[in-house]
Amino acid sequence: MFKLIHSIHHVAIIASDYAKSKHFYNQILGFEIINEAYREHRLSYKLDLRVDDVTQIELFSFPNPPKRPSTPEACGLRHLAFRVLDLNLAIEHLALHNVECEPIRVDEFTDKRFTFFQDPDGLPLELYEILEN
Repeated sequence: MFKLIHSIHHVAIIASDYAKSKHFYNQILGFEIINEAYREHRLSYKLDLRVDDVTQIELFSFPNPPKRPSTPEACGLRHLAFRVLDLNLAIEHLALHNVECEPIRVDEFTDKRFTFFQDPDGLPLELYEILEN
């Protein structure tokens, strides 16, 4: 079988408050800034953040973006999940920055631990613990 897709290159997120979201993704979640540009013709910022060696987040600002339809069960992209090595440590770090996480759950299919939290615009984000061997 032909493998068309090899990895996720980037995920694009539109923020209602660019400065707040830039701080959240860069300073709290620790994603490195690759490039930041202001596109005057669009009245928009575009911030490229490095998640890992392959994956990036594109953070955009636009004037008056529409709100997200609803909770993670809305039709469309459900949530964005990040791999962590120590879920408890990740939750503690977020708590230091006043980011609240849901109670830890266990995936019934993999027995892996995970939790959800939200970015400044309420985008559902997941921490999924994958222990190194």
